Amino acid sequence: MPHPEIAQLLDLSHQLGREDRHLAILGEGNTSARVSADMFVVKASGSNLATLDVASVTECRFDALVSMLDAGKKTDAEVDEALLAARTNSTARKPSVEAMFHAWLLTLPGVNFVGHTHPVAVNGILCSPRHARAFATKRMCPDEIVCCGAESVLVPYVDPGLKLAQAIRRAVTAFIKRTARPPRVILLENHGLIALGGTPQAVLATTLMAVKAAEIYARSASLGAPRFLSAATVARIAGRPDEHYREKALGLR
Repeated sequence: MPHPEIAQLLDLSHQLGREDRHLAILGEGNTSARVSADMFVVKASGSNLATLDVASVTECRFDALVSMLDAGKKTDAEVDEALLAARTNSTARKPSVEAMFHAWLLTLPGVNFVGHTHPVAVNGILCSPRHARAFATKRMCPDEIVCCGAESVLVPYVDPGLKLAQAIRRAVTAFIKRTARPPRVILLENHGLIALGGTPQAVLATTLMAVKAAEIYARSASLGAPRFLSAATVARIAGRPDEHYREKALGLR
């Protein structure tokens, strides 16, 4: 393997693709990792997270895909052509159509790995017009704040591919402008979850905690309504030195 990050990416993919975790099945979801200032690797289109191997990981150039986000409308054929042109090896498999948002997210400070899944528990909320925004912007438990941040980015449903990458960039840019830091979780309405991290351990921890939070949310909603922590409490937990220590221990910082 030319890059040590590939082995880490394969392990993360296998963890996210475990059938018992209900995060992704068949060809669902995708993962990526920065391997240099100019290049990243991403799951190839149609491959399976649970069984991902070296042949199903494609190395791409950042500039070729990040520049696409500034493009106007592109046909599906033009997007496919750009994905193939971004490969550093012309014989490699076509990268996932969502490689465009992976490319941009991996340029954010502190983000070296990205994991995108379709968790059953999370999507149950993201497919609900009543609960998606509250789940994204409010918190119920301290560990949810530690692993997922004080709030998540919520992106309304758009067509996967270029339009989705552009929508994610708009929403995340606004979040960073308001909070001065990248999010740990991006929630895509009627689609799934994206976890960002400096390490594969951070991406996995964030994903698993987001799923647990979704299960707690759904159960509390079924009993009446979730009781959220106050904004002051969330800010206090997010700023506590002992919680920062735990974040480092979990690979989140």
